[in-house]
Order: sequence, then structure tokens, then C-alpha cells
Amino acid sequence: MSLLIKNGRIIDPANNVDEVADLLVEEGKIAAVCRNLPLAPEYEIIDATGQLVIPGLIDMHTHLREPGYEYKETIKTGTMAASAGGFTTICCMPNTRPVNDSQSVTEFIINKAKTEGFVNVLPVGAITKGSEGAEISEMAELKDAGCVAVSDDGKPVMNSLVMRRAMEYAKMLQLPVISHSEDLSLTEDGVMNEGFVSTELGLRGIPDASEDVMVARDILLAELTGAHVHIAHISTRGAVDIVRRAKQRGINVTAETCPHYLILTDEAVRGYNTNAKMKPPLRTLKDVKAVREGLKDATIDAVSTDHAPHSQEEKEREFDYAPFGIIGLETAFSLVLQLVEQGELTLRDLIIRMSVRPAEILGIQRGNLKQGSVADITIVNPNTTWVVESESIHSKSKNTPFAGWKMKGKVSFTIVGGRVVYNG
Repeated sequence: MSLLIKNGRIIDPANNVDEVADLLVEEGKIAAVCRNLPLAPEYEIIDATGQLVIPGLIDMHTHLREPGYEYKETIKTGTMAASAGGFTTICCMPNTRPVNDSQSVTEFIINKAKTEGFVNVLPVGAITKGSEGAEISEMAELKDAGCVAVSDDGKPVMNSLVMRRAMEYAKMLQLPVISHSEDLSLTEDGVMNEGFVSTELGLRGIPDASEDVMVARDILLAELTGAHVHIAHISTRGAVDIVRRAKQRGINVTAETCPHYLILTDEAVRGYNTNAKMKPPLRTLKDVKAVREGLKDATIDAVSTDHAPHSQEEKEREFDYAPFGIIGLETAFSLVLQLVEQGELTLRDLIIRMSVRPAEILGIQRGNLKQGSVADITIVNPNTTWVVESESIHSKSKNTPFAGWKMKGKVSFTIVGGRVVYNG
């Protein structure tokens, strides 16, 4: 099938392209990018006048829950939500049941994604067996099966020696180690950010230091071993500063944040809103400003969603007992676009943080619109406004703090390997 995208504003930072032009897709690859491409009877036409044509978005950090927690999300529903959010490739974390610490679980995820999924799914394997932090997983086996990184996300590797050995192993295999940076001894039973709001609400707090201490430790271990450490879901001023200094020293560290740490503060917890309960927790306005600055100056390389679906019954518990996490695939682009509207981020930088850099970090041939590249493409109308409505969410779960919010910027088409998988 041939697909011709006409008159869109093509933004391809990897190749320094930003112009109104046409884009031709043939046999799943980008065949041409130029102005006034001639029409042919066999072409399927998409008129992208007034819209952005960009490399498919890439999310390095999602939880698809399958196998084991299909009542929260499945590979089918999670990838459907991803396509609606403009993502063409997503990585899924290993905290499934069983944990993805073996070739069999990795192959199950890949095969399920091929038969039922809407977008590319790249599994992340566990750092330790069962994500218990004690015995290193068979990373070579995981890589051979298709894992692109390792992480015990959802749990930190508290034992520093285990983390050191894991980094040494991962370095030999050229696998990024994705760090869930949390010192459990400092977190204790905390359920939100430690500060004025937690005191006022009578909820146990999680201090910034819980994150900062582990970010510092894992960066020092990366310096010791020469491994590539990727710091997940940065939320504090301190963590941003530690990563910035590490990069200045030439340590092999990359980092991500999530849209909610760019937009919300711990004030969102007022009313004991469990859809504002996540880990790391929402922080203060000073932290939000620091994370935004880190994203702007490329201290933070990528924006990921940490899409963490939970059932309505789980989230309707008392705040102390509700699980951490929110969904995010369908709102991510519009939320980050707010920073562009406010002049804090350029559109080019948004695309770099949500497509180009994730592809580079993962070492995959995506994130560009060069002739001959795989046709993973997102088309967005930047001026369309829409409202986040629970009944319209494609994810199986609806646990979002943005329900009822009016958004700007709507995905029109998501194209994976030259095939339209979402038409909004």
C-alpha cells in the first residue's frame, strides 16, 4: 500500500527538516519527502494541511500489566491507548506476574504484541530475579529474547553491590540500566510528598532525599562501572542538579521525566485525590520549575509517561491504601505542548524529547523521517482542543488526574510501519 501525506508541516529534527511538504510511504518505508509530490490512483491520501507531521512518538516507560494483571490493562488495550496518544513505539516494564526476568516471559510479550498490539512493543527485562533485588537476572538471555534495557522499576535495587554487579553485566551487553531511584528506608510508609500539604492533610510524606540519594548512588556506580544508567521519572530539584553535574563530568547517564511532574504539584492531592497519588510523588512548584528547566537545557533527555493503569476499585480506596500510579499515554503530547505554548520549550525540542532521544537511548532505528526509514509517523493538529473524558479513554483503566481538563493539540493519525493504526 502507498500512502501520501499532503501539505503537512514536516518536522524532523534528526535531519534538520522543518517545512511544509508531502511525504510518501511505500511498502512500510518513507519513500520521499518533498514538495508537490504527484498524485497516483493507487495512493491513499491524507490531507495534513495545517497539521504537524512528526516522527512517531516513543515512550520508554509504560506498564502494560500483561501477563498477570489483565484486569488493569492488556497489551491490546495499552497499545490502543498508545496509538491514540501518537506513540508508535513503547517500552513495557517488567513488573508483571510473573516478572519479566526470563526468555519465556519476554517472548510471550513480543508475540502477544505482534498478534494483538497496535504499536511496536519493546520489553524491558528485570535487573534481578523476581525484581527482588538479590540475584541478578540472566540479562544475556533477556537481550537475546528481545529486551532493550533492564530495570526493576516499581522497586529499587537497594543493595549497592548487587547494583554494581548488574551494571557491570549490563555494560558488557550494551544494555541501559533504568533506575527506579528510591531509598526505601527514607520513603518508609509515605504516600505523598513530604511538606506543607502533607502536614496539612495528615498524610505521611516522602522526602526529596528518598529520590536524590539513590540518583546520586546510581550515578556514582555508573561512573565506577562505565555502564549506561538511565534515571527514570525525575521529580526533584536535587535529582535534576545531580544529573546535570554528572553529565558535565562525562558520566554515561541519561534521564527522563513525566508530563505530570511538569504540570502538577502536590496541591493536586487536596481532597485526598487518589488519582494524584504516584511514585515518585508530585512535588512542589520549585521542583516543577527545576524539572522544566532540566528538560529545556537537555539535562533531562526524554519525556516518558510511566503509564500505570489501576482498576477503579483499587483507586477508590482510602488514600493510604490506594496504589501508586496514573495512566498517561493519551494525554502526554498535549500536556507537554503546554510548555511550547508557554514559550518554555520549542516544538523541535518537544519532538527530540519524545521521539529522537528515546530512539537514540534505546539504540533503535526510529525517531526520524529520512527517506528509507521505517514509516512510523504521528500527525497532530496543534490547534484542535479537546476534553479528557473518562468514557473516551482507550486504556482499560481510567486513573488520570486530568479528567475534565481541556487540552490543546490532538493526534489525528498514528502510522506504524506505513499502516494507519489510529485515525482520530
